[in-house]
Amino acid sequence: MKRREFITVLGGAATWPLAARAQQPAKVAQIGFLGPAPAATYLPRLEALRAGLRDLGYVEGKNIAIEFRWAERVEQLPEMAAELVRMKVDIILASSSTYVEAARQATKTIPIVFALHADPVGVGHVASLARPGGNITGLSTLLTDLAPKELEILKEALPQTTRIGILWNPTTPSHGPAVRAVEAAGQKLGVQLLLVPARSVEEFDGAFSTMTRERMGSLLVIGSPLAFSQRVPLAELALKHRLPGMFQSRENVEAGGLMSYGVDYNDLHRRAALYIDKILKGVKPADLPVEQASKYELIINLKTANTLGLAIPESLLLRADKVIE
Repeated sequence: MKRREFITVLGGAATWPLAARAQQPAKVAQIGFLGPAPAATYLPRLEALRAGLRDLGYVEGKNIAIEFRWAERVEQLPEMAAELVRMKVDIILASSSTYVEAARQATKTIPIVFALHADPVGVGHVASLARPGGNITGLSTLLTDLAPKELEILKEALPQTTRIGILWNPTTPSHGPAVRAVEAAGQKLGVQLLLVPARSVEEFDGAFSTMTRERMGSLLVIGSPLAFSQRVPLAELALKHRLPGMFQSRENVEAGGLMSYGVDYNDLHRRAALYIDKILKGVKPADLPVEQASKYELIINLKTANTLGLAIPESLLLRADKVIE
């Protein structure tokens, strides 16, 4: 081979890796998602997350992919979280404390983002809101503040009520601190509380029978993935046992519950996309402060109130963000 030809071939070869790199598709970020089954109950929040990702330039199948794992029971979560870790996803989105705990046990290195953690400091998932530390961060609703406020509003709506059933889930990590906060609020309000645990939808019937037998005048359901995903049977049982109920999400009221006081959970999921974006761009979860929800909404189902023969105070109706008639 002549010298000039050899140099030309060598020069061309030097460009091959550059050309190959230019032709390679952009890396697709893998997001592992842990959520409550049935998946259909979660679609509005999921669409809010997707909308937030789209606003930031992420397109599923092009530069981001979401691996979904929907748990029917808490016992399924450890293996689901471990599976996502084995897949080496870039981030795990674990919506609330129940799912964060499973993810935390599965990995100390993969970033974990939560969308509506009820008490991240209280259950030890972050060191502080300002400096989370570790590999976990996201958005919080602070259930220890929210649940007592719900009890206060329920008492305002039903001033004659002196005995209130508290339906809670022992498998939800944030419920321990929340129950203690509700008990303290009950003492200040001068009401008698009956703590009734329910770990699954199969335990709902027994829980409501207990509250009826103990002559509870109303019901506070502490917010959890179970209370959200099983909102229809919860509303039906509350009506069947004629127990006016306070819930945490508007979806529970739309399903037939009496009232709810909580945040816009769709908005929190949309905002979770910002955390995903920052982490994918290199920011460490330890350096991303936990954001607290700032806007709360009161929803009242007047149709349910009429069915139960209740007269909701006009002052409360005027404060409601939405009244379902």
